[in-house]
Amino acid sequence: MQDKTHLVDEITGHRRMRRNRKADWTRRLVQENRLTVDDLIWPIFLIPGKGIVEPIPAMPGVNRMTVDKAVEAAKEAADLGIPALATFPNIEMELRDETGSNSLEKNNLINLATAAIKKAVPNIGVITDVALDPFTSHGHDGILRGNEIVNDETVEQVARAAVYQADAGADIIAPSEMMDGRIGAIRRALDAAGHQGVGIMSYATKFSSSFYGPYREAISTGGLLKGDKKTYYIDPANGTEAVRDAALDVEEGADMLMVKPGLPYIDICWRLKEAFGLPTFAYQVSGEYSMIKAGAANGWIDGERVMLETLLAFKRAGCDGILTYFAVEVAKLLAKR
Repeated sequence: MQDKTHLVDEITGHRRMRRNRKADWTRRLVQENRLTVDDLIWPIFLIPGKGIVEPIPAMPGVNRMTVDKAVEAAKEAADLGIPALATFPNIEMELRDETGSNSLEKNNLINLATAAIKKAVPNIGVITDVALDPFTSHGHDGILRGNEIVNDETVEQVARAAVYQADAGADIIAPSEMMDGRIGAIRRALDAAGHQGVGIMSYATKFSSSFYGPYREAISTGGLLKGDKKTYYIDPANGTEAVRDAALDVEEGADMLMVKPGLPYIDICWRLKEAFGLPTFAYQVSGEYSMIKAGAANGWIDGERVMLETLLAFKRAGCDGILTYFAVEVAKLLAKR
């Protein structure tokens, strides 16, 4: 009777993929992608006041912080080697209005935090968003006129807000409101104000997703939102449209591209990196984070391993980095290895 090993070798032609998997050292030697602390951007939430760290129920382990506490968090992040923070404000309801006018206050919450962080921790990057949703009374990312989010008026305002954010010390402006023409307008405004060195990380493909719920709780916009954001966010069904959207942002001067949400749109990460070759980032959004935390809390998954696996998936898909609420947790794990 012919040896079964010989039968297998005849079929495979002596190719054995398992040879490179047989030991830890060979697996490490041939590993194609690696997650490092250099890949991490940590999104943090800001609130007014002093000395307050406020847990967000829908996002276990994530807090809202006053500026002084955000400075402490920035120091911790820098000590861990995390390259950058992305800041998101939760301002007082009495400061929110139909046009999001507080976005144009030079000393608003986001700008105060930027200035304080850059003064205390100058070696960490600060990425700021100019979308109006944290500042509007209706929860939309732009100015609401009647039943319409008006494009050009919103673009003019976010470009002005971008200058104030750069004045405060922001290193990268990351506009997420998805208005047409915003990248070019922001670039022109920054350059005219002498901020040629400030970069733009475009939310090039921000989808009308159901994964944003916990984030909206974090910035207190969930109960404010009138209608939905389908008239300016991308339809989840449309990959080619997303690439076209990104192409326009590249033409207008974007330095970096972002895909949001992350894992459900990992194909878009790959397509953008292949198409444009620009630094490409994924935002592992609040819904992705909270699902992993909930699954781990219930014992349904190994939370640590799933967390690392999802982040590595972004690297495999061509991403240069990831915005993730896991950033500090991951950085501590990587430091032990």
